[in-house]
Amino acid sequence: MENTQLSIRKLPHAEGLELPRYMTEDAAGMDVLAAVTESVNILPGARALIPTGLQLAVARGFEVQVRPRSGLALKYGITVLNSPGTIDADYRGEVCVILVNLGSEPFVVSRGERVAQFVVAPVIRAVPIQCDVLPETDRGEGGFGHTGL
Repeated sequence: MENTQLSIRKLPHAEGLELPRYMTEDAAGMDVLAAVTESVNILPGARALIPTGLQLAVARGFEVQVRPRSGLALKYGITVLNSPGTIDADYRGEVCVILVNLGSEPFVVSRGERVAQFVVAPVIRAVPIQCDVLPETDRGEGGFGHTGL
């Protein structure tokens, strides 16, 4: 398993909260806590921007993906709206998480609640090259549902 450093600055509203951390030895994602100063009620079908109180310095050549927590998704229908969100290596603002309630009941986000995961991933940049003809494949232009049920 490859490691890279992730520098994290805590903002004042994150004081007293733990830094993101891996909950098991082989976890791919670090759980991230809500740095809300008061509880946020997310009604069914609504979304909310949840502060983490963290600024990151992601190593060049990497990104941090903001992903949902499976337990929140299964139990309550809570997910990260722009999943996965990307924190670029040159971004230095506060990381916030856009949560959406796809469930049928209101969901309350409390201070210190685990609301998302950070996954550090390498970035490969493509060089766009315009062409007139693309190489053929067996699939061709088959899109949505092209393989059947």
